[in-house]
Amino acid sequence: MDERVVQALERDRTVDITTVGRRTGLPRRIEIWFHNLDGKIYITGTPGPRSWYANLVVNPEFTFHIKGSVQADLPARAVPVIDKARRRDILSRILPRLGGQDELEPWVEGSPLVEVTLQIEG
Repeated sequence: MDERVVQALERDRTVDITTVGRRTGLPRRIEIWFHNLDGKIYITGTPGPRSWYANLVVNPEFTFHIKGSVQADLPARAVPVIDKARRRDILSRILPRLGGQDELEPWVEGSPLVEVTLQIEG
């Protein structure tokens, strides 16, 4: 794996993702934050329905566009995190970064959360 990509995954926070629209089948690109916890990549958002999440539930293959310290378009797969104990563990580590540690339970109950597996060559 390219060392610059590894460093970007450790330091950067903002990426774009391109999902496949669940109804249209068309590509949908948005900017979003990602979180690297011990080498595992997660994407979440505030509680409530999110189109990007609905798209990934139906079509889990997407493109993870690193655009900060390095430019890279990485094929990826999203796996929704549904188990509440696991959600609580992950979100309790992410929310302090967002200043929302007092909002853990609403996030556990209603936020989109996926683990991202990057398809990195080499």
